[in-house]
Amino acid sequence: MRELLYLHTPSYEELWYRQKIMQDSDTMSYNKGYDLDFEGYDKATGCLAFPEQKWADWYTYFNGQEPQRFYAYIVRKTDGVFIGEVNVHRNPNAPWHEMGIVLEAKYRGNGYGTEALWLLLQHAFEEMKVDTIHNDFEEERIAAMQTHLSVGFTIYRKENGILELTISKEQYFRQKAIRSMVLEK
Repeated sequence: MRELLYLHTPSYEELWYRQKIMQDSDTMSYNKGYDLDFEGYDKATGCLAFPEQKWADWYTYFNGQEPQRFYAYIVRKTDGVFIGEVNVHRNPNAPWHEMGIVLEAKYRGNGYGTEALWLLLQHAFEEMKVDTIHNDFEEERIAAMQTHLSVGFTIYRKENGILELTISKEQYFRQKAIRSMVLEK
């Protein structure tokens, strides 16, 4: 792995970046046109409102809430630039944690998604002691599927155009061992 990135838990003052990417129509275009039940969702652009008056409650919800929830920015090591965000949070109705990853549109296609997802899994399984992580998205999002499969996720279910993937703690550690052997060669 190239190790070009690290995860950074943002300070309250740094939430401007989350606001920026949630309002960027290129970055949020993967959400465009769906019937999503999120406050502040704009179906025409895929964007999500994240006004400053919502920051305090949101920050309290995510900050310091491990092992229930974790949120971080994806940061490029060479220059300290924020390039996206990751999160993991316990699903109260299923035996796993849900996850999310958003790369700012201008940074996509550079291999950052795979490394960022690996960093999130490393934190979740090694620091938070999570048992299983789940993610779902539209099956036509081929790049997202390939990224998840490349780090060890397996397809859990396909239904109504939605692809569900999971990775267990055991699968993660098996994948980590394989990666270590490959890097040693």
